[in-house]
Amino acid sequence: MNIIFILLITISVVFAIANNRVEEFTTAVFDSTKLAVEISLMLLAVISLWLGLIKILEDSGIIHNLSKIFRPVIKRLFKNIPDDHPAITSITLNFLANLFGIGNAATPLGIKAMQDLQTLNEDKETITFEMMLFIVINTSSIQLVPFTVIGILSGLGSKNPTAIVLPIILATVISSVIAITNLFVFRKFLGKGK
Repeated sequence: MNIIFILLITISVVFAIANNRVEEFTTAVFDSTKLAVEISLMLLAVISLWLGLIKILEDSGIIHNLSKIFRPVIKRLFKNIPDDHPAITSITLNFLANLFGIGNAATPLGIKAMQDLQTLNEDKETITFEMMLFIVINTSSIQLVPFTVIGILSGLGSKNPTAIVLPIILATVISSVIAITNLFVFRKFLGKGK
């Protein structure tokens, strides 16, 4: 990746010199750097807010109530997870973070869910079907309100940053249904899992 990055910068510098546009190149570099820092700080604020809210929800016990609401759906998908296993709560937290479009905050929750699922794995060298299913759902992640994207668009001065909500809902629902269906089809035809 470093080689690609250096190659892109080198090509950009060569083209800027060849086209006698070094001043515009330099200005663009500094403007882009400033924008990258601003977006990073804004994303840090959004992620910190949601991680803090999730911690409050967890400490207050609301998360356990939410996991009870989502438990029938999760149990239907993840049939080999015992009812009282902490993986259900971890998966619920991850799904909620993805549902609200805060994927960066969902990452540590996804890691925790995978660690919890690994405790149920008898063969630590292979992945279970539940782990595969979690990865597929987590990757396709249905989003209702993509707060991170709305925040970025708003920060960049979009006049209607929420215009992306419906297309994102449709795209993520379709991708999730297709991804889960493919996994179950491959499982059935390859004869893997229970």
